[in-house]
Amino acid sequence: MEGTRLVLSPSPHVRDEDTTQKIMLTVAAALVPVWAAATYFFGFDSIRLVVASALAAMGSEALFLALRRKPITISDGSALVTGMLLGLSLPPSLPTWMAVFGAFVAIVVGKQVFGGLGYNPFNPALVGRAVLVASFATQMTTWTAPFTDAVTQATPLVSGTAGYSELFFGTVPGSLGETSALAILLGGIILFYRGVLDYRIPVGFIGTVVVFSLLFGQDVVYQLLGGSLLFGAVFMATDMVTSPITPVGRWVFGIGCGLILVVIRFWGSLPEGLTYSILLMNALTPLINRWTRPRIYGRGVKDA
Repeated sequence: MEGTRLVLSPSPHVRDEDTTQKIMLTVAAALVPVWAAATYFFGFDSIRLVVASALAAMGSEALFLALRRKPITISDGSALVTGMLLGLSLPPSLPTWMAVFGAFVAIVVGKQVFGGLGYNPFNPALVGRAVLVASFATQMTTWTAPFTDAVTQATPLVSGTAGYSELFFGTVPGSLGETSALAILLGGIILFYRGVLDYRIPVGFIGTVVVFSLLFGQDVVYQLLGGSLLFGAVFMATDMVTSPITPVGRWVFGIGCGLILVVIRFWGSLPEGLTYSILLMNALTPLINRWTRPRIYGRGVKDA
């Protein structure tokens, strides 16, 4: 036993080369196809809003950390991802200053006031978007058709006039990142291949919407591709900090998101309710983790 070194450390006893920075940069890379498609369809507005939102998010985080006299950690990429997600969830015609305001709210109110990365109970990008919807409802529901900045149209969920191929490729009005199902699926494949995406939440989320769309006679393709369901299920609901950590809990979370979205879409006054469905389930994540915690090995087993 000479020369043997016994190392004692608390659980979890997991060694992995992944870091926060690597994971966040992977998510940013997976968003590139979505951003590229948005830029193709909506032109400079896509670049303007995503860049402004990302820079504002990183600047807000650096400023808030400096005021708290904490180390500046924007190099971990989390603020960049928050800014990109928020920017891609905005309508193309939104003024730049509103995107900057939303990014500030996302970082400061949605993240830093709770203690920073890993402590925020709600998805920061969705917090920023929810505040923008509440504050600037008209601007957040004004849509322009692809390849033009002059025509205002309803989204496919409202109009119901787009063809299935248009919905799949993205030649429809909507938020920058939600229109192209093809680009979103490409980003999802990148995340899944890199081990960042757990299939349970998006499958539970999308599957629930499909089932209830069939039960209530809705057009399933429109429910899947006509709004922000795919973008939210792949990039928003799967946030590691604000979603459950247990396998069963992730199924519960995804199904819960789908149920709330269906209620808002089918019986609410809003045509889209993805933001609120995920935020409401974020609030239940601690309870879901508690209720679905695996039994400790050997506990509850009686001696024969």
